[in-house]
Amino acid sequence: MGNNVVYAKMVGTNDAMYGKFMHPIKMLIENESNACEKNEPILKKLFNIEKSSRYAETTIGESDFDVFKSVKEGQGAENDSITQTFDKTIYHHTFMKEFTITQEMAEDSKIGIASHIKREPKKLVRAYYKTRTKFACAALINGTSTSFKFAGANVDATTADKLPLFHNKHPYFTPEMKGKTQSNNFYGDISTAEKLEEALGIAANKLRNFKDENGEIMEYVADVLIIPCNRPKFEALCKKVVGSERTVGSNNNDINTQYGNWTIVVLPGWETDTDQFMIMSSDANENLAGNMFYNRVPLSIASWIDNHTRNLLCNGRCRIGVGFNTWKHMLRCVHSTAAVTGADSLTA
Repeated sequence: MGNNVVYAKMVGTNDAMYGKFMHPIKMLIENESNACEKNEPILKKLFNIEKSSRYAETTIGESDFDVFKSVKEGQGAENDSITQTFDKTIYHHTFMKEFTITQEMAEDSKIGIASHIKREPKKLVRAYYKTRTKFACAALINGTSTSFKFAGANVDATTADKLPLFHNKHPYFTPEMKGKTQSNNFYGDISTAEKLEEALGIAANKLRNFKDENGEIMEYVADVLIIPCNRPKFEALCKKVVGSERTVGSNNNDINTQYGNWTIVVLPGWETDTDQFMIMSSDANENLAGNMFYNRVPLSIASWIDNHTRNLLCNGRCRIGVGFNTWKHMLRCVHSTAAVTGADSLTA
């Protein structure tokens, strides 16, 4: 992936006092950036991360080829064609942060850089990586909405069909599938280990049987279980169900059909009033370009001296984009024993 920090030369008077800080500060920022980049497990696990050189990225969808056809000896192959199914544009957003090293702070650091000066550049880098992760998580958290706000930005949260990521009537684009819809937004009883084990099996089966634009079953295997961060009892229940060889709470020594099938991701910032989960197929996410995160401009840092205060200002800027091309890689289920508006029954 690579998110190298970009530096601009210090603007303003070449101040000897501040000059001695710039190289150590640059090294601090680079070291912190390298450490933070290696520690983006949530983003790397749930999103396809790509570089971008344009103001926005547009993905064009196409139907797949049909199966090979049998031909008689000496005959040529039947010409097949593909149909454009959708286009989806994901726009980049600019985010900035700034910090100040005061003249007094610099004057009192007579030998090297004081500890409080060292903290500021590191905090800027950590804030950058925190922004990336929280931005991506916010997109999933708002998966039942068409848009969301993040740090002042208005962000499109729809897939190519102009509907939210999780919806119970996703349409298809090809003539073969015209008028047909598919749900990836469900409700069901997940209150006990037995119910949760059953629900995960049904949900995985539904995702595996999602159809492509030709009406063919895609057969992607769900392997990532995403859960809220504020439901400790539900989190413990999920870990027991996923990590136990035998069905939790059963006296019959039954085999747990979900054992070893899932990697659990506790999604930062996803706070809910009810137990619920998302599941995702890593292969489908990659092959279908599902969850996308774009690096348009990496963390770019400029510094200058304010002539009015003689303070040193450091400014960080980046451009990043997040969005969804399709819905066929994920599924959501919320706990409810009664009908939920905009969702289908998991067991129906």
